[in-house]
Amino acid sequence: MKAGKPISIAEGSQGRKRVIKTSPMEAALKNGNDVDVGRRIREVRMGSGYSIRALAQLSKLNVNTLSLIENGHTSPSVSTLQLIAQTLQVPISTFFESSQNDRKVVYQPEGKRPRATFTHGVIEDLGAGMTRFGAEPLIVTLKPKAESGKTPIVHTGREFVYCLEGHITYQVDEEIYQLSPGDSLMFEAYLPHRWQNHDKTASRLLLVLCPMDERDQPSERHFGK
Repeated sequence: MKAGKPISIAEGSQGRKRVIKTSPMEAALKNGNDVDVGRRIREVRMGSGYSIRALAQLSKLNVNTLSLIENGHTSPSVSTLQLIAQTLQVPISTFFESSQNDRKVVYQPEGKRPRATFTHGVIEDLGAGMTRFGAEPLIVTLKPKAESGKTPIVHTGREFVYCLEGHITYQVDEEIYQLSPGDSLMFEAYLPHRWQNHDKTASRLLLVLCPMDERDQPSERHFGK
């Protein structure tokens, strides 16, 4: 019998026992909070290559509503789940299946990690499959002349940046830092900060976000556009 397919036993009309298959969604609804639906939506979204803003636009749902769902601050209705499932082209039961967040080790061969596109480039999730607690490692490719916008970013915890290719400018609490390949930067993320790629070619960086609250999603504040 395959794992992840719960079953129940019922008595037939002749007293014989018959097996009734229970879907992952039915089992999750029956068992309460065994599955973190919001986290599963985020995993499937990232695995499908969508930013939260892109999913909101395609599904006609409010981006703030999606953020609240993914952070576990609100529970989605069945109709909302159906819209998300249709947009991501997956069965609704996908959101109720046990994820692989209990992994102790995550190995990702090159080219086989979840990628999500956003307005200014591409994000690759280096920690997919492990519970997001303490650190969220990402490889970010920024398009030429890309920038985070005029509004400074603020979130909990700390932020670590390591320039892999190109040149990236970070402004942290009014101080300017020019990063070339091999340069790194780490700072308290409550300090208002912005980033920009001044180059005419794409730049790449290793970004490690370390929120103090695991429900916080600083990556969406950086790249949710």
